[in-house]
Amino acid sequence: MMTTASSNHPAVGKSIVAAGVRTNYHELGKGHPMILLHGSGAGVTGWENWHDVMHDFAKHFRVLIPDIIGFGFTERPEGTKYSIKLWVQHLLGFMDAVNVEKAVLVGNSFGGALALALAMRNAHRVDRMVLMGTPAGSFTQNSTMARSWYYEPSLDNMAELLRTFPYDTSFVTDEMVRLRHEVTQLDGGMEAYRKLFPEPAQGGQTREVKGIPEEDLRTIVTPILALHGQHDKRVPLECGIRIANSCPNADLHIFANCGHWVQIERRDDFIQYTLNFAQNLAS
Repeated sequence: MMTTASSNHPAVGKSIVAAGVRTNYHELGKGHPMILLHGSGAGVTGWENWHDVMHDFAKHFRVLIPDIIGFGFTERPEGTKYSIKLWVQHLLGFMDAVNVEKAVLVGNSFGGALALALAMRNAHRVDRMVLMGTPAGSFTQNSTMARSWYYEPSLDNMAELLRTFPYDTSFVTDEMVRLRHEVTQLDGGMEAYRKLFPEPAQGGQTREVKGIPEEDLRTIVTPILALHGQHDKRVPLECGIRIANSCPNADLHIFANCGHWVQIERRDDFIQYTLNFAQNLAS
């Protein structure tokens, strides 16, 4: 069971049972389904990643924003073993629960990796994908990732952590810090994140992180628009280039003076690129 958090938190939305798990999500707009998939990390929620752009997409699509199991305000059943297989199962269960047969998937970081994993075995459920700062193949885990792995909840620690995401740290506001910190008060709030990455090596040494292998990326024929910040400290630009080089129908755009939060740091450009890419599906 989770510790009860304030029902006034803006990340608390609707609730539905998906793959046997009580799932928190937001829904707005009408038309062809577009599912926005959040990243990972301390205090993350679907709403936190997407609230500044979801209304723009809702003018053209039925927008759905779930908290994937292990994150946000979705139930975390005791004894859950987190893995990419479980996350794909939960996302497919969510699509079934909200009566979505096929959707545009828009994924930020972990959400992008989840979209790729789903498309590998369930291409018939995905129209196309927009992926931002998405892990792919093997890459070096730096000291920034180590700090995230060992994160201990506090307002100061949250502020310090969030400033490692954007190129311009002014995007990190006191309100953002407060709301994400509140979510970290839920039981098991960091367990799923720590399943994504190996424990950092002692002494601040780097360690290789393994995403979806290149040979598997080559099997994903779904049309992809990969967006990556040139100065992304969380997931290096090499991952975006690897997606473009490996996936047969992938385009890549690199944003200058941008870190890990393309949807926040380059908001207007992100919306326009995404809508142009999916325009033949929009209502």
